Amino acid sequence: MATKLPSEFADLEPFTADWCLPTEPERYAKRLASSMDSMQEYYDVVTARAEAALTHLDQYTLEDLPEEELNLLYMLYSMIMVSFPVECWRQQRIPDSGAAQLDCVVAPVP
Repeated sequence: MATKLPSEFADLEPFTADWCLPTEPERYAKRLASSMDSMQEYYDVVTARAEAALTHLDQYTLEDLPEEELNLLYMLYSMIMVSFPVECWRQQRIPDSGAAQLDCVVAPVP
């Protein structure tokens, strides 16, 4: 089986199929489509490894990230995407926002 992450983060591999997403719209759509239980599980596992992941990524510049490290960064971005639903709202959508939606049309390039 091909791995997407650096070997030091093999424990996160089971989540790559769902959460290793390169764009903000993909991550947001995944958040909206996910159950709170699945987001909680993902959040718990990744936050436990976030400091180690950041330390690992600090040895590279954004312009020179190898593919496995870029995927690790995407996993952290997904963790951030689910942080408010998990920590604060206990629901996928922003409370009391109705049908309002914000689309990111430009994203920073790693």
